[in-house]
Formats: sequence, C-alpha cells, structure tokens
Amino acid sequence: MPIQRKKSKVSEAASNSQEESKRISTNLEHNLKGIKERFGNSPDLIMRKFELIRAQVEVAAIYINGITDKSTVDDFVGHVMSFEPITQDKLHITSELEIFEFMAKKALSIGEEKVVEDWDGLLEALLSGSTIILIDGLGKAVSGNTSGGEVRAVSEAKTQVAIRGSKDSFTESIETNISLVRRKIKNADLWIESMKIGTVTKTAVSIMYINGIADDKTIRKLKKKLKDIQIDSILESGYIEQLIQGNTYSPFPTVFNTERPDSVAANLLEGRIAILVDGTPFVLIAPTTFFMFFHAVEDYYQPFEISSVIRLLRFLCLIISSFGPAVFVAAITFHQEMIPTPLLISLASQREGVPFPAFVEAILLEVTFEIIREAGIRMPSPIGQTVSIIGGLVLGQAAVQAGIVSPAMVIVVSLTGISSFATPAFNMALTIRLIRFFIMFIAAFMGLYGISIISFILIAHMCSLRSLGVPYMSPMAPFIPEEQKDTFIRAPLQFLRRRPRLISQKNNVRMQTNQENRGEINDN
Repeated sequence: MPIQRKKSKVSEAASNSQEESKRISTNLEHNLKGIKERFGNSPDLIMRKFELIRAQVEVAAIYINGITDKSTVDDFVGHVMSFEPITQDKLHITSELEIFEFMAKKALSIGEEKVVEDWDGLLEALLSGSTIILIDGLGKAVSGNTSGGEVRAVSEAKTQVAIRGSKDSFTESIETNISLVRRKIKNADLWIESMKIGTVTKTAVSIMYINGIADDKTIRKLKKKLKDIQIDSILESGYIEQLIQGNTYSPFPTVFNTERPDSVAANLLEGRIAILVDGTPFVLIAPTTFFMFFHAVEDYYQPFEISSVIRLLRFLCLIISSFGPAVFVAAITFHQEMIPTPLLISLASQREGVPFPAFVEAILLEVTFEIIREAGIRMPSPIGQTVSIIGGLVLGQAAVQAGIVSPAMVIVVSLTGISSFATPAFNMALTIRLIRFFIMFIAAFMGLYGISIISFILIAHMCSLRSLGVPYMSPMAPFIPEEQKDTFIRAPLQFLRRRPRLISQKNNVRMQTNQENRGEINDN
C-alpha cells in the first residue's frame, strides 16, 4: 500500500508539472523567448513591445507577418492599448489583472476575441492569423482575429465552365468560400460546423448543410469519418475525398467536387452536405450518385428540351468513350460478319500494310493521345493548346502515311478522346479513361462476349457502392420511378417538386402545387 501511494503521488506530481509547463508564464520576457524558440527565430514572427507609463507595466503584441492584415493589426493593437483614458479617471487601476480585464473588454468590442491561457491555444491562434497581447506579470493572453494577407481574388471557374450561370468560383480562402455560398442561400438554417484536421498542418475543415433538409444520420456518419482521420497533413480537399470514401480500391469516385458556388448551393438544397477545406478552391459534395457526374449546373438554367437533349448526348459520349475502341477492336478481330461488306472491304484495304493487330494499333494511338493531352495540360495555356492540336494532327497523319496505323483507327480513337471531354466532372472523365484500356484488353481476347461480361461486372460493382450509405446507382438501382424525371433527361421544373428520396428524408417537398397551397390556406 505505501508503495502504491508513493507511485500515485509521483504520477500526480508529474501530471501537475506537465500542466504547468503548458500554461503561459507570468514573465513576459520568458514568454517572448519561448515563442521565438518555438518558431525557430522566424523572420515573419513580429513582436512589438509597449510600456503603459501610468501603470508601469510592459505589454507585447505578437503576430505572424503574411497571414495577418496589417491595418487590422494596427487597429486591434491601437484599440486594445488605449489604456490612458481609464487611468486618468481611475488612477487606482494599476494591477495587471485589471489591465487585462480592460483590454479583454476592449477587444470584445471588436469581435472574435478570446482569452488564451495555455501554449497550445497561443500557438494555434498565432498560426491562424490572430494577434496575441501578452502582459508582464499575468499568465494569460488576449487573442484577436486579424487574419488576412494576400489571397487570390474571386474569378471565373476554370475546370467547370458554364455558358449560362454565375461566373464566380471558389478561392483558396475558406472564409471567402463560405461567404460565396451564403450569398446564394440567405437562410439561417444553413449551418456550418468547423474542425481542424492534420496534426502538423491543422487545416481548417468545415461541413455545410441545411438544417431540416439534410439527413441527420448522414451528417453524423460524415462527422465520424472526419473525426476518425489521423494524418499529419491535409493540403487539398483530395486528401479528405480519398480518406472518407467507402471503397478505397474502386476507380469510381463516390465524392463529387466542384469549384462553383451555384453547384454547391443546388446540392445543399437537395439535402447533400458540402465539405470545405482551407487552401483549396474545390469543395466536396456528399452523398454522391453516379448520375450526378453527368449533370451540369446549367441544365437547370435552360429550357428542359435543350437540357434533355444535351444530357442524352453526354450519356452517348459516355458509351463512346468507354466502349468505342473496344467494340472496333472486337469487330475487326472476331466479328467481321457484323460489318457491312463494303465497309469491311474498305477497312481491309486500309489495314493491308499495317504490321500490327487492331489491339496494338488502338493501344499505340490511345497512349499517344493521352501523352499529348497530359502535355497540353501541364504546359502554359497558349503553348499547351498549340502542342495538343498540332501534335495530334502531325503525329496522326505521319502514323497513317508510315503505315503504322490505319485511318479508321485514327478516327475511332479521336472520336473517343473528344467524347471523353463531354463529361462535366473531370474525376469521372479520368475514371472512364482508365477503364477504357481495361475494356480494350478484354475485347482483344474475348471479343463482344468479353465486353458483355466486363459490362455486367462494372454495373454490379457500381451497384454495390455506397456514398455515406446512399446507393451509388440510385435512382436506377434501386429503381425509383418518380426520380427518373431528372436522371437521363430533365423534365420541366414544375414536375421536379420533390427532392431525391434517398438523400433528403425529412423535408422532401421543394415545390408545392396550387392545390397544396390552397389546402394550406384553408387549414390556416
């Protein structure tokens, strides 16, 4: 028993000493020295010392240059340091605690003020762009939000261009991104919850949803996934996207990303949840279905006839970009009887001097096309477009004249590549590009029979996927007849009265008919 008591006293003393080491010291010089050492004497760490002459107390203001707004810092420090009027009226106020309370009240009038009592809170406040006020003789600090610095201005979307619709897009500032969405949805039920993820980077991550529309169970599931993330850094929303996906090894994305505020607002109004990450202009949307990746935000800004035809064209491009080269290779290799005789003779004459089988032809052209496309993306815009166009024309023409590939294969691969650009979501387009090679490989050995088998496997795999518990292939699997009005086609807005049933289960009605309105009036 004496030994156990002795151990408990030792552990208690160790924990107390550890807690004391985390507290801010009452010695100002000791605190300033500790902050300098913690930041490695970084040149962007600014420390300004003041002396309150009447109270004979030293005060220091500390902030990090570059992530704070200098004018806001000057206003904050000048406002909080205005101790002279009080000392003239109440000369007896000379204690450090009374000075601190006065400064805290002055800072409170500015807003976003808090009292910091430990080193972790002090360092986190500094790294978040706040200015810290330390007083000699008191182990507390006043923190004021003075974040700012150079940020990119709101500009037009680059990756999700729309002919009609708003031209603003997200930036790398999470505060700016939140404000852009708030301008679209002016409702108090638009709730935002913030957290820090990354043991080293401490990246600010916020989830945004409309209370009363978003499903509570889905919100809890997403919060749990985010809290379970244990990683040292979050540098882009792609980290979050990969870590919260249900099936890690699936090529199909189960989280949607966008840089358009109107797209985020539209998905929030359907009951989905937005995930905003500081430092990136791409916002994540969940839960996600497969058909979301082929719906553009401007589909709802144009007449339904035009939107429906364009949407059907996108799904046709999906089929061409996925199965075009594979079907051609299978027909040339195994199923010549399916090709009309005049066309078969023409294709045979074109391939007379080609030394490679159709599969090798397709692979050569597809790989070349991917190289040209990747080079065009990575190079500066004017040069990249020139390289893509001229490189494709020159290489294609030279390959045909050299007898390496046939003209028909060049046409098929070119049409396939152009069709892949019709997919509005870039991450889904990447998935289609990857799957296309696998389908071609199967077609080269098993023909149309292999294409049929791999198609069934892919559909079964997609039906097994879930995005925060929502079936990936809904509303086709499970089949929901009412929601077919906004899947392959887009019905008139008057018929889109309800939100997706599997997404929003609390407040499903988004547009009421005249009869329902009359019924509500009569009830009242």
